[in-house]
Amino acid sequence: MKLLKDFFYLFYPNICANCKVQLLQNEKVICTFCRHDLPLTNFQSYTINKVSRIFSGRITIEKAYSLLFLRKQGITKNLIHDLKYKGNEEVGVFFGNWIGEIVAKNKEFSTVDFIVPVPIHAKKKKIRGYNQVTKFGECLSMHLKVPLNEDVLIRQSATKTQTLKSRFERFNDLESKFSARNTSVFKEKHILIIDDVITTGATLEACAQELLKTPGIKISVLTMSYTE
Repeated sequence: MKLLKDFFYLFYPNICANCKVQLLQNEKVICTFCRHDLPLTNFQSYTINKVSRIFSGRITIEKAYSLLFLRKQGITKNLIHDLKYKGNEEVGVFFGNWIGEIVAKNKEFSTVDFIVPVPIHAKKKKIRGYNQVTKFGECLSMHLKVPLNEDVLIRQSATKTQTLKSRFERFNDLESKFSARNTSVFKEKHILIIDDVITTGATLEACAQELLKTPGIKISVLTMSYTE
């Protein structure tokens, strides 16, 4: 079996999602050199950091965390682009396992009852074929040992991609484009909303506002990256 895998690998090598060099067999998604260059946020606190401050005075967030900084150019942007537009769902698995191991070890999200990914509109999902944070959420679910729920939060409108909007447009893009159904399962529960990128927090805030209509609910947020 190993010889067969080696033979397959010789003719169909995996390449780094950033620098495009051939990956070694023990490397996943990106090469070791690129992984060492990833801009980690290294947040020391999960309650007071650059992400949690985005929501200050807007909505109540229990905890917030992002693994990487996302800049105009760089490895993080290349990885997210591969995930969203090139069908590379392994990027979501890569981040889900990495962050999952971190939060499972430090127990910062030990009180979470459900993980809820930011939904994409049905039309966009049909075109793309997947929600870019589903695999991410599945891995987090495995590490935190809590269920992933994609049935309650629904996206009502298919807006243009956030990457094509200015920061001002994103901040003001809070019209009701999400709805929640059958939220009784979330009553008195702690919900972790996840996404790939957070910039102004507009999307996550809109999701949280819908869920916060449920009695006794608590909200935390977690993303792969944070735009400086």
